Amino acid sequence: MPLRTPLYDQHVQQGGRMVEFAGWEMPVQYAGILAEHEAVRARVGLFDVSHMGEVVFRGPGALAALQRLFTNDLSRIADGQAQYGCLCRESGGIVDDVVVYRRSAVDLLVCVNAGNRQKDFEWLRDHAGEGAAVENESDAWAQLALQGPKAAEVLQPLTGARLSAIGTFRFADAEVAGVPCTVARTGYTGEDGFELFCRPDQAPRLWEALLQAGTPAGIAPCGLGARDSLRLEMAYRLYGSDMDDETTPLEAGLAWVVKLDKGEFIGRDALRRQKEQGLSRKLVGFVLTDAGIARHGYPVLQDGRPVGTVTSGTRSPSLGTSIGLAYVPPALAAEGSSFAVEIRGRPAAAKVVKTPFYERSKP
Repeated sequence: MPLRTPLYDQHVQQGGRMVEFAGWEMPVQYAGILAEHEAVRARVGLFDVSHMGEVVFRGPGALAALQRLFTNDLSRIADGQAQYGCLCRESGGIVDDVVVYRRSAVDLLVCVNAGNRQKDFEWLRDHAGEGAAVENESDAWAQLALQGPKAAEVLQPLTGARLSAIGTFRFADAEVAGVPCTVARTGYTGEDGFELFCRPDQAPRLWEALLQAGTPAGIAPCGLGARDSLRLEMAYRLYGSDMDDETTPLEAGLAWVVKLDKGEFIGRDALRRQKEQGLSRKLVGFVLTDAGIARHGYPVLQDGRPVGTVTSGTRSPSLGTSIGLAYVPPALAAEGSSFAVEIRGRPAAAKVVKTPFYERSKP
């Protein structure tokens, strides 16, 4: 039976259409995916992301232990900052992509993907070594995401924290509508916004306060459908679709979170070899120049032969064109390269483009 977040009753009461996702019963939409997507791009939307997992490293060796497991370099960020990166196997394959919140050198929180909660915890615990206690605190947290150009306008009256002082990928502890929270300026939509971590029993109170405060700004509760179309317009990767244990960060276009010069970490040798020898495939963004919508698993064709695979695809609500991500040979990875995507037995022309597909307007 699927798990439920602390906000399940709110979703049902507010008309959310519930589906199973990564072992959880979650709202895929409320008013509709297009309307919710537009709300986030133009105004503000509210997501329940309590299905995400939280693994905590504590102790005198916490920072050093996580450094050995993480591709990015946590020594480059200060307390109160967050950093995106990957956990890799010795082969270089991706265990998961995660965000690490550095509360201090002896206290770090790792936010993991919903479907990987137990797998990631066991992998982190089993590879942490001495000097760090690794705890799965996923059930101790709920998480809400307030996203959109009006997010700060909605949130500021509810908290004494000065939101302008919380920069991108920074966080602070503060009360929001009387609820103790960790307020992080992070998100998965490409818009300005905040992710709010709180205790599960306080999540309904926080959800209702945010919706009420956001009513004048045109806030919308949003489901998984809009979350997916928003992240794909930004070419943000989705674990299990765009990358997995069989793909490396270099193949997935995440070389920027792989710091080979920082010292030892699991997967470093394999990734260094792959970089030296060259990649056999690359993840690229593309637009269809023919009619159709590319979907996960559709073949990429060159001269009628399968040479790659689509990992994500949709019709972009913001751009009005069909977009996607696909693994292709390096020879087809350059911007402007052409190939075809097989859609229901017919080839549809596609062109490699620079990502992100969508760029938000700056205030």
